[in-house]
Amino acid sequence: MQDSSGLIYAYLLDGQGGGRSVGWKEIDHWTPGQGILWLHVDFRDPNAMAWLDEKSGLNPIVVQGLIADETRPRCVGHGEDLLIILRGINANPGSDPEDMVALRMLLEPARIISMRHRRVMAVQDAATALEEGDGPKNPGEFFTFVCSRITDRMGDVIYEIDDLADQMEEAVLESDARGLRPQVSRIRRQAIALRRYIAPQRDVLLRLQNEKSPILNELHKMEIREDAERTARFVEDMDAARDRAAVTQEELGNRLAEEMNRAMLILSVVAAIFLPLGLLTGLLGINVGGIPGADYRWAFLIVCIFLLFLGGVLLFVFKRMRWL
Repeated sequence: MQDSSGLIYAYLLDGQGGGRSVGWKEIDHWTPGQGILWLHVDFRDPNAMAWLDEKSGLNPIVVQGLIADETRPRCVGHGEDLLIILRGINANPGSDPEDMVALRMLLEPARIISMRHRRVMAVQDAATALEEGDGPKNPGEFFTFVCSRITDRMGDVIYEIDDLADQMEEAVLESDARGLRPQVSRIRRQAIALRRYIAPQRDVLLRLQNEKSPILNELHKMEIREDAERTARFVEDMDAARDRAAVTQEELGNRLAEEMNRAMLILSVVAAIFLPLGLLTGLLGINVGGIPGADYRWAFLIVCIFLLFLGGVLLFVFKRMRWL
């Protein structure tokens, strides 16, 4: 739970899966001999920023890398330390999943500094696991724990988008699809937005497999490799969903254009039928002398029958020409 000082979580790990919650006072007096320290802060909070600048002992370049406004998933080694930035699904109420949240981490042999502005559920899972005595025991385990939870939640959203893309394809083929355009556009937008961060995150995980750091042992790298493979599949799924949504949009556009062309053809045929009929009635209606049949009592009926006959002939011709 975040307090007014910008500290969200802080634990002194016992190396057995548990940890003891600590505050700023104990953090300021912490030494590596006391155990591994994990602190999770809101980097937008002035108190947290002051601690990073003045008391953390970090290189200013590292601090700038951690608090940068625009971040993409990346990994940078600083001696034995690892600066890692990942993106996770935004599970906060009222937020769109594709508006991914950034988790910034600095892994040191005896200290873990993680930070965010918007809540990251994977970090909350780590804190809960420590409270229950089943949490990470070291910085390497912390990273694999958080990375696995981020990937799990990412998979839930990816599979949902994939299922929606399937449903949209079936709906376009089986029903009136004019109301599906907003849904297809949303699926395509989500796929593009998610892929923007998932693809570089895949590259980060692939790079970490070859990172020579004492923080990550072979077991950690095996777990990272599994998450990298899952993330690579997510990228492929997003590419497929994006392409399928584009094809579905094209199909919807073609169907709409076909309906409009059909309507225009019908209107054109109707106009072509009534054009000669209107011309004849217009000639018979001019206010001059000499109009044939003006004094014949059956002239109007004969004209109507002739117009019906002419309209029928035109309709027959258009059908033979397959215009109708």
